[in-house]
Amino acid sequence: MSFESNKPFQDFAHFPRGLRRCGEFTVPEAALLEEAGHAMLALYSEQTAPKSSEEQRFLEQVKEGTATDSKHAKVWLKYLKVIGPKRVHRLCSPMTSSNGDDDFEPVEDSSE
Repeated sequence: MSFESNKPFQDFAHFPRGLRRCGEFTVPEAALLEEAGHAMLALYSEQTAPKSSEEQRFLEQVKEGTATDSKHAKVWLKYLKVIGPKRVHRLCSPMTSSNGDDDFEPVEDSSE
């Protein structure tokens, strides 16, 4: 059997309430991560060598970043995306004056 693991996989650093309650994974995805997460982590970090063709296919698909037929690779890529760095989109732009100069001079309020 491939993706054998002795204990359930938990990542309390990224998911303090657990994989099932984080809201990022479906119930089957969380169950698969808990069941085979240690084996997938060992393969991904190259601590162990693939023992079957399914594990080899998992490694190839994860390294390519495209999971086509391996449910393990799909879940692992989703896990990596969730724990990866968050992208911040800001909707601001640098301030410029209306005449195109880069120097910005505030308009004085004459109502004082």
